[in-house]
Amino acid sequence: MASTKSSTATKIRAKDLSKVRRIALCAQGLTKDTPFGRGISGARKAVAHLGYVQIDTISVVERAHHHVLHSRVPNYRPQMLNKMLRDRSVFEYWSHAAAFLPMQDYRYSLIHREEILKRRQKWFRPNKDKLLREILRRIEAEGPLRSRDLQDTRTSRSGWWDWKPAKQALEQLFFQGDLMVTDREGFQKVYDLTERVIPTDLDSRTPNFDEYADHLIHQQLNCHGLVSRKGITYMRTNPKLKSAVKTHIDAMIDDGALEEIELPAGHTYLCKRGQLDAAAPRSANKIKILSPFDNLVIQRERLQSLFSFDYLIECYVPEAKRQFGYFTLPLVYQSDFIGRIDCKAHRKTGVLEVRACHLEDQLAASFEVLAAAFLTALDSFLEFQGCNALHFSHAKPKKFVAALRAVAKQRPTGENPWPITIQNT
Repeated sequence: MASTKSSTATKIRAKDLSKVRRIALCAQGLTKDTPFGRGISGARKAVAHLGYVQIDTISVVERAHHHVLHSRVPNYRPQMLNKMLRDRSVFEYWSHAAAFLPMQDYRYSLIHREEILKRRQKWFRPNKDKLLREILRRIEAEGPLRSRDLQDTRTSRSGWWDWKPAKQALEQLFFQGDLMVTDREGFQKVYDLTERVIPTDLDSRTPNFDEYADHLIHQQLNCHGLVSRKGITYMRTNPKLKSAVKTHIDAMIDDGALEEIELPAGHTYLCKRGQLDAAAPRSANKIKILSPFDNLVIQRERLQSLFSFDYLIECYVPEAKRQFGYFTLPLVYQSDFIGRIDCKAHRKTGVLEVRACHLEDQLAASFEVLAAAFLTALDSFLEFQGCNALHFSHAKPKKFVAALRAVAKQRPTGENPWPITIQNT
């Protein structure tokens, strides 16, 4: 799971597990109302702290990259991310997946770009380099272009995955570093020459693996609070990087900068020396509705070992085999994951449908407390989805449904502007 046991690791007692979880939640900006500030300035600070925000195309609710920032930044609006792309405070590239990253970390993407350029890694490489050269000439002469600005001359296609050659060439040039995304029009990328996108004063020197390892370790510790050895290089396969990370971690443990802790189930994590001796961050008496691609959630093994929350996004699972729903959103309350909801935003009718709500067993808080916190969280989430009514199709357990109905009826009109219906079929 998280990592192998260490005989020198500090053993965490079960009663102290809540503190460890709160450290992780606080580091992710999920325990305070305004951990990074508000609006676009808060969004900039959030991306800089988190290190990346994963991009996803699924839109049954607002897309993941917006959802992650909404969870941490009051007054965040989706158009702010495009503004950040245009003002060069973020850039688009590959982290463990397609992502928006802080522009200050641009140089750490160069190793991946050079790997692709040298063809040790390949993206959608066209058979002929002539097309690459022609596209670069066009963008240099005409300015930023989109895929649809490049004519598709094929007479047939084999499916939605069969990108036209020009689109493949754009992606190859993007991944090898000749082009960057300078803007998005809707979900359509706009490409320009890299030298016209990156700020002139930006450090664009390619780091060596020692520098990259040092950056990753400190970045992961800052945004997660505690990390596993495996998690630091999550989805990164370069053996030189893995070796450099191991060397740095071992040195930091020997120097006393890091310590290892062992959770009750035996999984081992790393944290800054003395972090566990400080007072525990306060836990929020609010429910956070998270994206399936949230930075806290995306490492599923970590989620299971640290929070005992077994989570799988089921949109890739055949419908008949799904347990919880197509696109379930994890729910966090205080220091625990308490359940998940499957939602769909019906934007034409303005209704946010909670198609299913499942709570975990053996919850510490009462159903009445959770119901009140849940409806408060949904107020903000509803507005974020651009909806003005809330409909529950199904929820369980039955006692929680009863609590939802009771709380919904008791809420003063001024606190509950949205019509709520609870079907629970």
